[in-house]
Amino acid sequence: MSSSLLTRWKPAATLVRQYAKPADPTQGDQRLNIIRRVLYPGNIRNKPTPTGTWRRDVRQTVQRAIPSVQAHNTIERAWLLHKRLVRKRREEQLERKYECMRRAMDELKKIDTKLYMEANQVDDPRRRSEAEMAQMKGLPVMEARAFDARIRGLFPRELKIPADTPSSTGWNYEWTPIERPI
Repeated sequence: MSSSLLTRWKPAATLVRQYAKPADPTQGDQRLNIIRRVLYPGNIRNKPTPTGTWRRDVRQTVQRAIPSVQAHNTIERAWLLHKRLVRKRREEQLERKYECMRRAMDELKKIDTKLYMEANQVDDPRRRSEAEMAQMKGLPVMEARAFDARIRGLFPRELKIPADTPSSTGWNYEWTPIERPI
């Protein structure tokens, strides 16, 4: 072979090395640098980027949308007025609900003081009575966990979620909820 042919021909190992050369440890992980550049592009004023933080025509776009400071202030005041009206409506609705609840509780107090006291009793969901502890000892492990996880007064977790189609296993007629002793 001639020397010119040898200089033009490169072995396969050198070709592989060119496209998959080992990463330079001083540069760090290039994937992180690429991700960082995509997420946080430079703030270069002469280069509009689609994901960048600065665009050349931003001032003209804002000027077209909001032509003056007075217009901006008017829009700002209108938005604050809208938020205040929504907040007032919500507060009025909550006051009406609270008033209805207060009247119902007053009526309950007149009718039955014992029920009124029971309704206003603060209950610690972590506290267990002796009867509950004794009942938990006799339950299988999974039922005891379910019993322990269920907080008194909340919506039952065991309730089946409504679905469009019936269950493939059918209805479990033997299922009974765990009764809590009072």
